[in-house]
Amino acid sequence: MSERLEPGSEAPAFTLPDADGKPVSLSDYAGRKVIVYFYPAAMTPGCTKQACDFTDNLALLADAGYDVVGISPDRPEKLAKFRSAEDLKVTLAGDPEKEVLLAYGAFGEKKLYGKTVTGVIRSTVVVGADGRVERAMYNVKATGHVAKLIRDLGI
Repeated sequence: MSERLEPGSEAPAFTLPDADGKPVSLSDYAGRKVIVYFYPAAMTPGCTKQACDFTDNLALLADAGYDVVGISPDRPEKLAKFRSAEDLKVTLAGDPEKEVLLAYGAFGEKKLYGKTVTGVIRSTVVVGADGRVERAMYNVKATGHVAKLIRDLGI
């Protein structure tokens, strides 16, 4: 369905509505490193755990020069409820058309409870200050992923 990104490739540009309906673009982070993570759905247990883990580590990541943007197919209204319900500090953006998910290789066939389904592939892409992909991780686990990412980044 969609090609996975490789380190060194240019990160696809995007502009999506955030939880307040305001546009958030990759270009907003030019000159800074940004962790773009893709998750299936707001307000679900695994996605909540992952978003809370990113929020809990936001200051640590920011001190190391990383911003964080979470992208799901949800609409801004649902993202706003998610942010409020869980007191999330991470930037959440919605991609209901799944264009950015596809561009980043985060939408396609995956295994779910032993069956092959089409959907969001939980993924994390680290984009360098130069706009190039530094790391692209696919089929990551919701629990423990942020801690592993911090270790992998040497933070």
